[in-house]
Amino acid sequence: MSKKPLVTFVIPCYNDASYIEQAVNSALEQTIKVEVIVVDDGSDDKTKKVLATLSPKIDVLITQKNQGQSKARNVGINAANGVFIVTLDSDDYFEPQFAEQALSIFEKEGEEKIVTCRSVLFFEDGDTKVYTPNGGDIKHFMFSNGALGTSMFKKEDWQQCGGYDEKMKDGWEDWEFFIRLIKDGGECFVLEAQLFNYRQKKYSTTTRANNNRNQLLSYILKKNKDVYTKYFDSTIDFLIQKLEKEEVERYKNLDRLDYKVGKAILDPMRKLKKGFKK
Repeated sequence: MSKKPLVTFVIPCYNDASYIEQAVNSALEQTIKVEVIVVDDGSDDKTKKVLATLSPKIDVLITQKNQGQSKARNVGINAANGVFIVTLDSDDYFEPQFAEQALSIFEKEGEEKIVTCRSVLFFEDGDTKVYTPNGGDIKHFMFSNGALGTSMFKKEDWQQCGGYDEKMKDGWEDWEFFIRLIKDGGECFVLEAQLFNYRQKKYSTTTRANNNRNQLLSYILKKNKDVYTKYFDSTIDFLIQKLEKEEVERYKNLDRLDYKVGKAILDPMRKLKKGFKK
């Protein structure tokens, strides 16, 4: 039986004392042997104490001043010995079978450049939801992320496409990275099993990204204009649909009761004000 290629889990950590141990343990408990690298991205003292206790269990602990998630990922991947990489956020965790099942897809020598899986989302109010990424080729990644930010890919593909964009500190850096990873060919395979657990926090990078979605989308489209020019018709269709959706939402807001009430109160006041000016 041939020896399996090494998989490295890269775990950036910034002020996550409550969850980092669970994240690290989920990597260590994989059904195949993996390398675990944690990048302390300028965490507070409380988190550093937890990392110190975890240090004997992991392969590499890298400490740096706070430079953002993309930088931390790139630093960790650069230090990795693994042929395959899994980036794992410090407040999330995997089921033990992920690495082995993902690796088995790559070993089939297909078109896959990314392997992801279904995820259980945990909300702060206790609710849960199962999320299934779309997967697919570049056409399925142009207007939304077809994979979990935490997925498996080859280190050599990370090198060839230039790694994570370290300028992107407000979210969607994983999506933009995947666009460059597969824009010249390759696909994302989605494992059917629910092997990832994601904490959906009220205040998180995802929240920041949603609040800045138009600016981030503009950045991604301009940076990867070769992709969006190649599929120009699809790009135009997407932008038109986006405008139409925003227009519908705008009219919905105009139709809300509080808008009507406010208008009924303010309009007479505006007329009165004009009367005084005369």
